[in-house]
Amino acid sequence: MSLRRFWIEFEGQLGDGLPAGVLVGCGVTAFNYDDAVNLVRERVFEGDQLPRIKKCVEDVDVSALDQGHVLPNMSSPTERGIWFPLGYEA
Repeated sequence: MSLRRFWIEFEGQLGDGLPAGVLVGCGVTAFNYDDAVNLVRERVFEGDQLPRIKKCVEDVDVSALDQGHVLPNMSSPTERGIWFPLGYEA
């Protein structure tokens, strides 16, 4: 089964108690959409309820993401897991 890159953005704003870095979005490599959402729920939100997803880009072109913040602060998107924000890889 091949891996796909997802860019997920959530509804929310400062002060909503979202995990660090998530207001920009969350980059995840997974087998499919459900796998991506589950990885984000488990690793970033520590099993808690996810906020409403406002946007999800499947097969995202990583080079099109924010070059000033996302690209210099992400891990490799080639393996299954969270690659942005940093700190949620395992």
